[in-house]
Amino acid sequence: MTTNDVAAPELSAELEANLQKIDTLTQRLMSALSHKRQINPSLQGPDSMLYGKALTAYWQEWLQNPAKILEHQVEYWGKSMTHYLEAQQALAKGKLQPPEDPGPKDRRFKNPLWDEHPYFNFIKQQYLINSEAISNAVNDVEDMDETEKKRLRYFAQQIVDMFAPTNFFATNPDALQKALETEGESLVKGLENLVADLEANNGELVVRLADEGAFEIGTNIATAKGEVVYRNHMMEVIQYAPTTEKVRETPIILFPPWINKFYILDLKPENSFIRWVVDQGYTLFVASWINPDESYRDVGLEAYIEEGYLRAVEEVKSICEVEKVNAIGYCIAGTTLSLTLSLLKQRGENSIKSATFFTTLTDFSDQGEFTPFLQNDFIDGIEAEIEESGILKSFIMARTFSYLRSNDLIYGPAIKSYMMGETPPAFDLLYWNGDGANLPGRMAMQYLRGLCQSNKFARGEFELMGHTLSLRDVDVPLCSIACETDHIAAWKDCYCGVQTMGSKSKQFILSESGHIAGIVNPPTKKKYGHYTNEDLSLSPDEWKDTASYTEGSWWPVWEKWLAKRSGKWVEARDVGDESHPSLAPAPGTYVRVKARA
Repeated sequence: MTTNDVAAPELSAELEANLQKIDTLTQRLMSALSHKRQINPSLQGPDSMLYGKALTAYWQEWLQNPAKILEHQVEYWGKSMTHYLEAQQALAKGKLQPPEDPGPKDRRFKNPLWDEHPYFNFIKQQYLINSEAISNAVNDVEDMDETEKKRLRYFAQQIVDMFAPTNFFATNPDALQKALETEGESLVKGLENLVADLEANNGELVVRLADEGAFEIGTNIATAKGEVVYRNHMMEVIQYAPTTEKVRETPIILFPPWINKFYILDLKPENSFIRWVVDQGYTLFVASWINPDESYRDVGLEAYIEEGYLRAVEEVKSICEVEKVNAIGYCIAGTTLSLTLSLLKQRGENSIKSATFFTTLTDFSDQGEFTPFLQNDFIDGIEAEIEESGILKSFIMARTFSYLRSNDLIYGPAIKSYMMGETPPAFDLLYWNGDGANLPGRMAMQYLRGLCQSNKFARGEFELMGHTLSLRDVDVPLCSIACETDHIAAWKDCYCGVQTMGSKSKQFILSESGHIAGIVNPPTKKKYGHYTNEDLSLSPDEWKDTASYTEGSWWPVWEKWLAKRSGKWVEARDVGDESHPSLAPAPGTYVRVKARA
């Protein structure tokens, strides 16, 4: 029998049908991509000058210190050649097996075939060798500004992560196995997921992290009982119904960030910070911010402060018939709360009795992991985008945050959804993460230029509303909670901001975990502990080294601190009053408005 006589394997009817579906879906894919709006090139990557400077610096290093560069090159050549020879020798001996040492562990390569199968093992090891060589090459660059080198290191790593063999169907054993086991059905479902994501975002690829059909706001998330008692064009103010017969005299107004929705603090009953605070005997109000459209182009921080913070404080004082309130600000809302406190100080007003800051940056002298995105080329691109659309669209911010953890928030979910054909998980936290909001153009640029880039507030130079605001003006009793592994608001930077504040009464708590899990950490879970230390004169490292560690949530520690500043016990208050009738049941109407690309 000759090779021409070998019959080609017959395709099953199911596999043929799936292949036809792929053809149809491909046409939908091309149609979705044709509707993609062009994004400013500055938002797609760094200015080409960055790589030009890196190449120049690398060439200068080659001329000045060739031995060092050659050493790394020879090391790379040697590892690659040895790796190739070992594979060839094994094949020559008729052994279809990987080497005894399958290479370093990496959680992307958890499938046993990466270690046990010679094809996949060869690809994995060569990828890791290449990754190390790129990292060494970047580290070799010495005659380069530290900020630019930090950006070079970041974008080089993005390239390395993007070209991981797990991201390609032909070199992903999990995807190949699933396609064979399902007779191509996983590929059809994966392509359906891809097309659906593109169609839902005007041709822009935004990977869905959660099954959106599994959750409904007000039905199985954000279900704490309350009423909207005030509404303007900036926010709805929700008052939550009391669950105790007595409450503290001083109410709380909580300002969540307006980059995402407030219900991160009320995902489900067992981890709801909102429910827990009410159960401790506090009258709690929460600001639910508008999801702005293009008509909010000229809305700035002035409006958030005057028509948001100060308006909410006055409405809460009126409803509760009190002179002062306690305020909480989370992330950017904490930053703006500190701006508000500086303004009130200069106006001679004192409606806020105490301030609590969740993961709040007020000193931006160290841009941390956001350094790659806070340089002029990227911010110029954002400004151009805002000039065109009037807003900073949600997907741009979501993409920026996601690329700080690209393997976890982009490539990993994309592999499962598009290659494996899996339905995104029914995970409430990931659902919330995908439910972003736009930012008004003026406000976004004030924040990025004045605070993040120029650090004017910490320097006492931030001009706003006819005042020069300063971090040192923040002099009310305050408690700041930061999170140990927070990649958005690094805890050491939060701590340094608190050190600069002018208050004589300061409490700083460091929770374990990150930006969300470290805050949404109910006492019942007993999951993450926290650090406390009364000596805030120390450096961040010294503070933590000498801090007391306590297992479990920081919530009770904070509540004990707040109770001392919340007055006597009074009869539980009704929700609203004659001047503040119910406008809608919690969680209100603004929280339901979705942002699209």
